[in-house]
Amino acid sequence: QFKMVESGGGLVQPGGSLRLSCTASGFTLANYHIAWFRQAPGKEREGVAFISRFSSNTTYINSVKGRFTISRDDAKNTVFLQMNGLKPEDTAVYSCGASPRSWTLALEMRRPNYDYWGQGTRVSVSS
Repeated sequence: QFKMVESGGGLVQPGGSLRLSCTASGFTLANYHIAWFRQAPGKEREGVAFISRFSSNTTYINSVKGRFTISRDDAKNTVFLQMNGLKPEDTAVYSCGASPRSWTLALEMRRPNYDYWGQGTRVSVSS
């Protein structure tokens, strides 16, 4: 059974850091592009960080550039999202998605192009 499980969320003060993990089971993560998405209350889900399969090229949305870092450890079937300098506007449920599609399609970070999802982990940034 294909499964992805996120962990590492929590409550943190502005300026703080969190490291999210996304571990896959039932399939080989190395064969998939991976993206981290987030959905804030009352807002649509948005892709925030992308890492390609094989070459591990990365892309970020402007609002998290320089603060977030996506990485992957294919030997552990796990992808990470290091989040530094957290801001209240980063508050959301973060989830990971896996895409078997082309780099061009996966890079768009649109939900229909991602086949496997975790249930998400909540990140709250507040003083």
